[in-house]
Amino acid sequence: MSEPVPVIQKKICMLGAYAVGKTSLVARFVRSIFSEKYHSTVGVKIDKKTVTIGEREASLILWDLAGEDDFYQVRTSYLRGSAGYLLVADGLRRSSLEKAIELQQRAETEIGEVPFILVINKLDLIDDWEINEADISELSAKRWQIVPTSAKSGVGVEEVFHALALKTLGS
Repeated sequence: MSEPVPVIQKKICMLGAYAVGKTSLVARFVRSIFSEKYHSTVGVKIDKKTVTIGEREASLILWDLAGEDDFYQVRTSYLRGSAGYLLVADGLRRSSLEKAIELQQRAETEIGEVPFILVINKLDLIDDWEINEADISELSAKRWQIVPTSAKSGVGVEEVFHALALKTLGS
C-alpha cells in the first residue's frame, strides 16, 4: 500500500492596481462565480483551493491584496513567504499595466525572484482595450508569461492559476 502524497501548500499573492479584477479572478477560480458589483478589498482577503498538478496536489492559499496605486501602502509583510504571484492589469486601462510593471519591480525587491504571471483581465471587452500588441510584445521579449483572462466569462482563469501552481512546484 503506497503512502498518500502530501498536499503541498503554496502562498500566492494577487497584485495589481485598484479595480483590475483581482477579487473577481479569485472568486471565479475558487467558487466559479462572478458578480457585476464592485467590492473594494480592504487589506487582504484570503481564500484557498486545492488543485491537482500532474501527480501532486497543491493547496493554493490565495492572498487577494487591496489594490493600491501606492505600493508602500501594501504591507510588504503580506508578500513574505509567497511562492508566486499573479500580477493583474485591466485591459481597458493602460495605466494599470504601468502600475503592474512597477509592482513587479517592487515585489522582486521585497521578496526576490519568485514565479509570477502577468494577467491581462477583461478579455470579454477586448475591443475596448487600451493595452495593445506592442505592449504585450515588449513584455514577452523580457520573458514575461502573459495570460489574457476574463473573470466574467471564466476564459483563461483556471489555466492561469494552474500555470502559476506548476511554476511554483518547479515544473
